[in-house]
Amino acid sequence: MDEKILALLSARDPEGVTLLQKQYGLMVRYIARGILRDAQDMEECVSDVWLRVWQKFASFDPAKGTLAAWVTAIARNAAVDRLRRRRAPDEAWDEQAGAAPSPEEEVLRRERTQLLQKTVDALSAAEQLLFYRKYYYLQSTAQIAAEMGMTERAVEGRLYRLRRRLQKALGGDAL
Repeated sequence: MDEKILALLSARDPEGVTLLQKQYGLMVRYIARGILRDAQDMEECVSDVWLRVWQKFASFDPAKGTLAAWVTAIARNAAVDRLRRRRAPDEAWDEQAGAAPSPEEEVLRRERTQLLQKTVDALSAAEQLLFYRKYYYLQSTAQIAAEMGMTERAVEGRLYRLRRRLQKALGGDAL
């Protein structure tokens, strides 16, 4: 199915977005609902995701990951963007008006990101799932517990131990 969607989107055929919505619509809604609590925000976010996919399809590189992973990242970023705008519109404006980071700061940021990714990749599959659900998809402890068949206290305990391990592996920087 992904091959057909990719071919249609490459040809700029709107049917590609329609098939994409059928294939990944539930996943996009799940991600948006986990980050945004307001139903209207969630619906607007889902619409933003399909628009971003259409507009940014030229940047999709199958060598870097699957279509599902790309759509997941777009959905997560769209939801976080909407959440930031909702929470503090004045702060978002100030942030955009700030100076761009220096080349040295950008290199350091990139190195920290690579180190974090390498450290997370070394975790077990269960720990990675927990990490991504909490810190990437911004799911609540209660939601994680309910969907993983655990108590909230067990999730909190695992997250605490996971943060400590990551903190130690990353040289003591606070998470």
